[in-house]
Amino acid sequence: MSMFEDIPVDVGVIYEGERVRRNDMYVELGGPKQEHKFELVKAKGLDEIEDEKIIVIGPDIKDMEEGSTHPLGIYVEVAGKDVEEDLEGVIERRIHEYSNYIEGFMHLNQRYDIWLRLNKKSFQKGLNSFDIIGKVLLRLFKSELPFIEKIQITFITDPEKVREMWKETMEIYEARDAKARGMKDEEADAFYGCTLCQSFAPTHCCVITPQRYANCGAISWFDGRASARVDPKGPIFSIDKGECIDPFKGEYTGANAVLKEKTLGEVTQVWLYTAFDYPHTSCGCFEGIAFYIPEVDGLGIVHRAFDGTTVNGLPFSTMADSTAGGRQVDGFHGVSIEYMRSPKFLQVDDGWSRVVWMPSTIKERVKDFIPEEVVDKIATENDVKTVDELKVFLEEKEHPVVERWKAIPAEAVPEMKRKEAPMPTPVSVATVATMPVSVGGFKIILKDAKIHAKKVIIRAAEEEK
Repeated sequence: MSMFEDIPVDVGVIYEGERVRRNDMYVELGGPKQEHKFELVKAKGLDEIEDEKIIVIGPDIKDMEEGSTHPLGIYVEVAGKDVEEDLEGVIERRIHEYSNYIEGFMHLNQRYDIWLRLNKKSFQKGLNSFDIIGKVLLRLFKSELPFIEKIQITFITDPEKVREMWKETMEIYEARDAKARGMKDEEADAFYGCTLCQSFAPTHCCVITPQRYANCGAISWFDGRASARVDPKGPIFSIDKGECIDPFKGEYTGANAVLKEKTLGEVTQVWLYTAFDYPHTSCGCFEGIAFYIPEVDGLGIVHRAFDGTTVNGLPFSTMADSTAGGRQVDGFHGVSIEYMRSPKFLQVDDGWSRVVWMPSTIKERVKDFIPEEVVDKIATENDVKTVDELKVFLEEKEHPVVERWKAIPAEAVPEMKRKEAPMPTPVSVATVATMPVSVGGFKIILKDAKIHAKKVIIRAAEEEK
């Protein structure tokens, strides 16, 4: 008998990566419209929980209106003789994987960023209660992670209860993160890899080191070590560091070899501490994005919870599309909040001395880890709204990035003889698959771009004799 015969929808790995679009959505849980949402796993004693008990606090799915959005807390308590606190984050991250096994049920992100949707078809088939989702989760947890002897799951949708427990979970996350600080990558005997997000990003593999958290912010080096020990054939595994090719860039032969294997040859080289050339790949669950601002030769940072428009005119969602998918994209780099606290944070790119803009909320969270001489020189949405305003701000504050400008010639292109031939009629839209543009020593590649122009000028250029 299948463990899911009493479940009204299919359950299986074939549904991983399934997206539920807004038009197909019956209900949304968490997500960008809800400030308070979380998922938390806590280790308990065997006598502290009731095995396979499912609790719902607040409205159940069948009590929600079609098209509505609700706060959500998922609280999982586990017990077993081999269950320890170091495994909490690892078990927590599996909520993402196992939820996505459910037909028509989408789970994105982690921790305080969870975003879930249920589609209309699955609801109509009978997936109308958290009790059903809970049954799937607890069965998968116990079958996939046999060291879990008892499990109890609580779903919280009551806004006040979610808000109250959200505060506690944030403190728990912070305590976990702080544990990993202080250890150096050079001191680790191994790194750890994670492929939990490959259902959404097939060529992505996180390389987790003491000083570079997983992009999702949910798996530390200690979490990786604990997971690899109890589930060595699972999606989180040990990486033999191999030879250190470049300690400053963070390139290791072992990491390169594992990435080549896990991405089927798509990614063969990675530099762990940079957003350029061979940057770490990004999945889709990253907590934030480090993005290049060519007008000031600096980096901006935006986190998932920021619902405004960044200084370059783009919201998080737009830049996330350019960052995600397991690709190595120059200047669009998925990062975790904890990595921002690392001494190796983008050190190849000058680290915090290269960061010029970030939302005020995330700046407040990590300000104690930003060098004192730089922290007040990084602009936020409260200081500037446009790149032009940003330039003025950086000059007035004497941001370190201004020194970089002096190395770039005032004229990016040498003076040339030009013959202008304006087009006789306006061109409305030009669509190009790929367009390389070289300026100031940098090559910018526009992909799938639509260019609007009232006039196109063709210039034949000759160097001055």
